[in-house]
Amino acid sequence: MFIDPHIHMSARTTDDYQAMAEAGVVAVIEPAFWLGQPRTSVDSYRDYLASLVGWERFRASQFGIKHYCAIGLNSKEANNEALAEAVMAVLPLFLAKEGVVAVGEIGFDEQTALEEKYLRLQLELAKQFELPVMVHTPHRDKIKGTLLTMDICEEHGLDPSQVIIDHNNETTVKQVLERGYWTAFTLYPQTKMGSERMVNIAKEYGAERIFIDSSADWGVSDPMSVPKTANLMLNSGISKEEVHKICYQNALEAYCQSGQIEESDWQDASFDQAELFEGNSVLRGQKPLKSSEA
Repeated sequence: MFIDPHIHMSARTTDDYQAMAEAGVVAVIEPAFWLGQPRTSVDSYRDYLASLVGWERFRASQFGIKHYCAIGLNSKEANNEALAEAVMAVLPLFLAKEGVVAVGEIGFDEQTALEEKYLRLQLELAKQFELPVMVHTPHRDKIKGTLLTMDICEEHGLDPSQVIIDHNNETTVKQVLERGYWTAFTLYPQTKMGSERMVNIAKEYGAERIFIDSSADWGVSDPMSVPKTANLMLNSGISKEEVHKICYQNALEAYCQSGQIEESDWQDASFDQAELFEGNSVLRGQKPLKSSEA
């Protein structure tokens, strides 16, 4: 079994859900993300967050996968102060919804003053709602942004065990682990952080507080990164127990602190594609499948 604890499924197809289920992915966590172009209104943000706790949960369930999400204002859109203020006002409406396992993904992109302002405000929201935090670390000047993020989390009184630092690489892993944070790695095809490099990190640092995700979205990305990398780890001699921790158990332990996700959730992953969500189904004329037939 696998968990992909950071993937933007609302940008993916039903073929992806089907392939992931067949590969053994039992649960996904979808953090709030940006559109690829600037939003013009908080209303589109509100509808997007509503889809994460509504339609997307249903869509995943139709393929036997449990869907959870993280709610937050992402760092790119934190730089539009008028939009950011409006989004901050609606976030509490969603943070208490069923299936919300964290505040996220939040953090730094360009490392601006506005990004820091809304990171700090959202850390306080995480404390208020007693949720873990999923942190986006910047792809440029990564070490500086990662260290600053951890400093700010500690300044706000968060225990490192409540914070998942994501998008790590070889330059940040040692310091993130040493400070006691969950240490996540996003695996991208060809760029930033790949599966082969992840195997080397697992061999050097082991499996404690380390896990991987695909962060697959509307760009060039691979929703099968977690099962593919698990197989690569096994073939390279990493033990089954360590692979299980990196590709399943550690993510479960990190996000179960929310009280919204537990292993028993997917013990019964039965589905019936004849079911509807607000009058809509995932089908386009096909015969509905049931889990007993899939």
